[in-house]
Amino acid sequence: MGELQEKVAIVTGASSGIGRATVELFGREKAVVVAADVIDDAGQGLADELARLGQTCTFVHADVSKESDVAAMVELALSQYGRLDVLFNNAGIEGDQAPTAEATLDNWQRVIDINLKGVFLGMKYGIQAMLRNGGGSIISNASVAGLVGFPGIPAYCASKGGVIQLTRTAALEYAPQGVRVNCLCPGVIDTPMVERFTHDDPEMQAQLEALEPLGRLGRASEVAELALFLASDRSSFITGAIIPVDGGFVAR
Repeated sequence: MGELQEKVAIVTGASSGIGRATVELFGREKAVVVAADVIDDAGQGLADELARLGQTCTFVHADVSKESDVAAMVELALSQYGRLDVLFNNAGIEGDQAPTAEATLDNWQRVIDINLKGVFLGMKYGIQAMLRNGGGSIISNASVAGLVGFPGIPAYCASKGGVIQLTRTAALEYAPQGVRVNCLCPGVIDTPMVERFTHDDPEMQAQLEALEPLGRLGRASEVAELALFLASDRSSFITGAIIPVDGGFVAR
């Protein structure tokens, strides 16, 4: 316990799934956490829950597709806690399912705005803040859908591929200044997003489980553990890494 002692961390998409698991884990490891989301009730409830456990967590409403919200989110961390050490760009949506020629421009724009533009804005303002205190760790949530194709979700795949390349670029740009930039590529994780994708159909869930060499869905806590490693000083020589958390999916 205490691996992130005295570190200030922002987690976006904090109210559920991987984001919530990460906020809870960071809190247990003694980080000061800013939990950002557009779902105010769940986000504030999470912050209150951590406070009852004696941990420090502040909720902030932030739509990551809006520059003003992201800038304010980072400014809150700086003004309230004096620094920013860790940023987990986790917020994302799956969007509507349709093959490329039938996909709508509105869906394309919405997915790209949240999943890719949101990560860019997080990096932009997060890196600026980290440079003030000599470095930090940026972690972004991509997906195995950024590494291999998935029919029916072209915008999602494109956005996650973009996150991977943005990670590599920023890692090279800011390595000399002590800012490490890495990303995770989760496989099929048991989260509300996957529940929406399967429509809670047990047969469809079984099909997804069969795709995983480990024979089951991943857990949000398993992704959070990798985020913790990348946030901590244990990963001090790792930057520009694209790390699958996928039960062996992309090893096929």
